Amino acid sequence: MRLPWLGNSRKANRQPSSSDIYHTEITADVPVPERNESVRFFSRKVIRPGKLRRFSNRDLRESLLSCFYLVVAAMLPVSWWGPMCGWVSRLRRRRHFRKEFARYDVAVKAVLGDTVDTRRMFEAQLAAVHRRRLTLAAHLVAGWRWSPAIRLVGLEGLQQAARKGRGAIVWCDQFTAQTIMGKRALHEAGVDAHQVSAQYHGFSPSKFGFRVINPPLVKVENSFLKSRIVFERTDAYQVTTRIQKTLKANGVVLMTNTVYAGSAFTEAAMGEHGWTHLASAPANFAARAGAALFHMATIETIPFRQYRAIVSELNAGPQAPASPVKDTTAKNLAVQAGYILSKRDHMLETLKLCPEQMMAWSSASRLTERPTEAAIGDDGA
Repeated sequence: MRLPWLGNSRKANRQPSSSDIYHTEITADVPVPERNESVRFFSRKVIRPGKLRRFSNRDLRESLLSCFYLVVAAMLPVSWWGPMCGWVSRLRRRRHFRKEFARYDVAVKAVLGDTVDTRRMFEAQLAAVHRRRLTLAAHLVAGWRWSPAIRLVGLEGLQQAARKGRGAIVWCDQFTAQTIMGKRALHEAGVDAHQVSAQYHGFSPSKFGFRVINPPLVKVENSFLKSRIVFERTDAYQVTTRIQKTLKANGVVLMTNTVYAGSAFTEAAMGEHGWTHLASAPANFAARAGAALFHMATIETIPFRQYRAIVSELNAGPQAPASPVKDTTAKNLAVQAGYILSKRDHMLETLKLCPEQMMAWSSASRLTERPTEAAIGDDGA
């Protein structure tokens, strides 16, 4: 449904490409000899700052979905929740296939190979995204009626990092269950985490969404966090200082694997013949502070019943710092490159377990080979 007063035309409302918004340039190609591959580093500057809209075309739909899932979570038994999400995901399936499937098909096959049934996977992903919305509603209204089993794998590594006293960075993947259930898994295990988050975190990027639609998600997430470190492009220094202080105090910092709000990111080969883009900030902080760096992915094993949160330490390889890296930029980039490839390996391993739950996919071609592209990692979540 498109509201005529929210924009003059479809063309006017179309999301600008990445090249329209940013000026992106390659800063370094860093080889990792023991892997026989390299990591490409980019920097990105805003050349066309977007004007934040009061309303977006998705706000009405998100509001209706929120109300609907609140009713479902409050009134229906848990056994009905999964089928309801599947039913709702089919209502706009034809539109999603028309607008999104072609790119999804190419990206998935570039990573997992041509034998994958991408149509079935795409349908399953649409349902998983709706389960993510209902998970929020369940935390708001279901109360004691809903008590899912959450298994956290790898807690011992975090505990060992805490004993070293340099803090830890947990680099989270964009699986549908990660946003809430990943934080809940850490909280229930006794880990007090600080989340690094964009200001407009949530389901809608508009002013209306920031004030009405997104706050319930932020409130539920905050109940499982010690604090939230909110950043904007204009206050990168203050955010960097807060993260450094948190790590120095032996804290645990959560960073989500999205590069849409960063000014630096990396590109590495992924799967069969794909390419993935990873933020460089987590690896950079780990290299400079000497903090332990962990991969984290949270997946549904049985929707609304069982979840598994996987935490595993990343290894920068032979160049892993025994102490914070303070020497040269080249040494720092070498350490970052090792972390990036380790993160890529862990992400691919987890991705193969449940690819239908991944919200952000890689590309079949390198960034420099794509003149126009939607903003990298631009997740409405």
